Amino acid sequence: MKSQNHEKPLVFLALVVFSLIVVAAGSHIAGASGKQSPVFSTAMDVQPLPAYASRGLEWLVEAQFENGGWGAGQHSAQGVRDPHAVKIDPATTAFAAMALVRAGSTTTTGPYHANVRRALDYLLGIVEASPENSPRLTQLSGTQPQAKLGENIDVSMVAQFLSRVLPTIEEARLKARVESSLDKCVRKIESAQLADGSWNQAGWAPVLQSAVANSALEAAAKVGRRVDKDVLGRSREYQKNNVDAETGTVRTEAAAGVSLYSIASNQRATAPEASEARDKIEEAKRAGILGEDEEVTLENLEKAGYSNGKAGKLFESYQQNEATKRMLADDRVLSGFGNNGGEEFLSYMMTSESLIVTGDEEWKNWYNKMNELFGKVQNQNGSWSGHHCITSPVFCTAAVLLTITADRDADLLRNAAQG
Repeated sequence: MKSQNHEKPLVFLALVVFSLIVVAAGSHIAGASGKQSPVFSTAMDVQPLPAYASRGLEWLVEAQFENGGWGAGQHSAQGVRDPHAVKIDPATTAFAAMALVRAGSTTTTGPYHANVRRALDYLLGIVEASPENSPRLTQLSGTQPQAKLGENIDVSMVAQFLSRVLPTIEEARLKARVESSLDKCVRKIESAQLADGSWNQAGWAPVLQSAVANSALEAAAKVGRRVDKDVLGRSREYQKNNVDAETGTVRTEAAAGVSLYSIASNQRATAPEASEARDKIEEAKRAGILGEDEEVTLENLEKAGYSNGKAGKLFESYQQNEATKRMLADDRVLSGFGNNGGEEFLSYMMTSESLIVTGDEEWKNWYNKMNELFGKVQNQNGSWSGHHCITSPVFCTAAVLLTITADRDADLLRNAAQG
């Protein structure tokens, strides 16, 4: 007992020193990046995993092939719902694996770590075998994701998955393979961009493919990979042009005439700059440059220190992001094509991610709304399937799980938005 009493002051002192080191390290990291910490807390109250989501995860794991892949099936055979009666495709494999990662597994930890590792091995093999001078990853064509989202959706989905797992990998050789494959995917995405900033090659609603490509480039940049800023800039401008914040006009030529797809894509693409605008205003308030009641305006962004050009760019994104949130409050817009398909579920996922990026309190309201919807439309076996277009239960189940668990990726999504 005597020795323990002598140790207590030492333990307390050690804890104090450790706390000071952590604080200093955090300041050093923020200074090295040249970025201020966001005004919102990166620690958010994570919503509990609903029982139906746990059932969905179990179904998704059972749907995986032994080689690590998943498949959505062919557009020409939309009625096939058996997950093992379809061909494996890279986009669906990456999408399903991301759902497992967001639910708490990496290649070495978590209840589904073996599934994530098999998926990674499968996808690395696909990327490494793909021709360098081709924008595509696979010779497989006519898959549901390709036919509905766009023929290059595979590379964007795979790039997102690789970006998501890269920071969790410690094994040097595997890490090098992931970095090399991610770099290759980025080059393919960049080379396939069209002059208007989109990736609208084929597809029923290719605006969604463009949104996925945009997010893939953002994520790759934030895990240290080289991304062409001009390509990303053109991509964001393309998404902005699909929504007019002042008139409420929505362009749907690349969205199969469905407003939801363009709105959700715009919302996801404008979220990083909208978040930056809000952060800058809050920073100016703390510094006494702006009053506590000041809002995000072009003039206030200039007062906060931005040039007129930069302020105008951020304010436009902020206005559009706010407008899309208002639009999505309309159930008629939210219904999309009229019933749930994979495109609807993917759009819901992008809205979830956008609300996490912008730190909006609306996230909990959105979560509750989605929570109610998903509980009602789940299949008895634990999966979800679409009623039109992307009917694949694997793709739809992954999208649902990614939508409802976006808050579990808050730090990653918000960090990827700062750039």
